[in-house]
Amino acid sequence: MAAEPVNDAPWRLLDDVRLGEGVVIHSFTSLYGCSIGDETRVGAFVEIQRGAAIGARCKISSHSFVCEGVTIEDEVFVGHGVVFINDRHPRATTEAGAPKGKDDWVLERTHVGRGASIGSGATILGGVTIGPRALVGAGAVVTRDVPAGEVAVGNPARLLPREAHRPTAPLPSS
Repeated sequence: MAAEPVNDAPWRLLDDVRLGEGVVIHSFTSLYGCSIGDETRVGAFVEIQRGAAIGARCKISSHSFVCEGVTIEDEVFVGHGVVFINDRHPRATTEAGAPKGKDDWVLERTHVGRGASIGSGATILGGVTIGPRALVGAGAVVTRDVPAGEVAVGNPARLLPREAHRPTAPLPSS
């Protein structure tokens, strides 16, 4: 584990973050209680919450939000302004009108497989899996699983027919 990122950038919050070797974190980021794998790059204006896990050699582009309950495997690309959501029924208050607390909602976990790519502006609802080498198009709203190697586009995201997209190369074995 590295003690700090390899680059020097002002105005970033790093609290209780487990960093791999060679991690680059740019300015105006807020990372707390998460883990970031070796050689991953985190752009400016990114928030990664407690309990999120980012693998090795990933790129998390600027203005993205990775919430609690999200696991991103190695070699994943997350475009600019991607938002992950972990609560399918968000409310500010309980039925009785009290502010919601930690026990007043259900965490919906999300998993992004190795080598997947998520286009800029995509929204990923909680409880879904994006398979290895899958591609989520820019601006897509992912409401259900995207199988390995498939392409999902639109709102709500739908799978493109196989003949409509170029197949992705298999990942090298590790």
